[in-house]
Amino acid sequence: MNQPDVKTLICAVLACLGSSADLFAQDKSDTLDKIRSSGVITLGHRDTSIPFSYLDDAQRVVGFSIDLCSRVIDQIKTVTKRPDLQVKYQPVTSATRIPLLANGTIDIECGSTTNTVERQAQVAFSSTTYLTTSNFVSKKSAGIRGFDDLKGRTVVSSAGTTSLRLLNELNARKTLGMSIIPAKDHAEAFLMVATDRAAVFVMDDVLLAGLVANAQDSSTYAISSEFLSVEPYAIMMRRDDPGFKQLVDASLSEAFRSGDFERTYRKWFESPIPPRNINLKLPMSAALKKVVQRPTDAADPAAYQCAVKAAVRIEYRSIA
Repeated sequence: MNQPDVKTLICAVLACLGSSADLFAQDKSDTLDKIRSSGVITLGHRDTSIPFSYLDDAQRVVGFSIDLCSRVIDQIKTVTKRPDLQVKYQPVTSATRIPLLANGTIDIECGSTTNTVERQAQVAFSSTTYLTTSNFVSKKSAGIRGFDDLKGRTVVSSAGTTSLRLLNELNARKTLGMSIIPAKDHAEAFLMVATDRAAVFVMDDVLLAGLVANAQDSSTYAISSEFLSVEPYAIMMRRDDPGFKQLVDASLSEAFRSGDFERTYRKWFESPIPPRNINLKLPMSAALKKVVQRPTDAADPAAYQCAVKAAVRIEYRSIA
């Protein structure tokens, strides 16, 4: 049998591997077809999810998740051969983000959305981009230490969030008799605590930290040491589009591998950020570092729970 020469072998290998764009193109993607034909991608964003996805003082959409999605959009431009691709921004809330994605109003959601098994029945998620826990914020003067202190009190959480669901489950399980109010967004919920219309706001700890850091008097507030669950954040996409998910995951994997993800993290969690140039001073947790080393789109909190309990920046205690 004749041995192929080196040039032939190289050509064969390149033909098998192809470019990243060629690889993505091999998988059918309705989302990419839609974007290619329209020349537009519509990105769903949040208005107040600091530091993930929010409006700065010039009303520009900024944040950690927005920067990660910008990398994805650069890859989409290459794959679709549309360097002129127009990016439209569509504000979403916790309650509207999944319906707007499912009905095609937005093509990708870049906010602070938790990947859950229940949500996976409706949408798809990228590899995990952040890990948080579900805590509460209260005024220090209220003297509220833990969830048991909320018996008979009025509490608030944002509509359509896992925190609201967990809060209702806790209320029923421990018969706390709480009056639970669903707010339209995080800003409204935090305002209810600030104006004493609610004793606490239950939400992901990092979002609470962002709201407190940007409050008029941040020293007024305290974030609980107890938490309800571990929450893996991810970029959200439509279901049944493996080609598009492959592109998003590959873009994130390259960011993990190259160190760009860690640089982006430091920009938003360890540096002054708009609108008030406050530094959240939140180093990357050991649990998230493990995700960077071994990307996963696991929705089960148990996949992260041990690492989070061992490495969270505050002595958090799960009551789940």
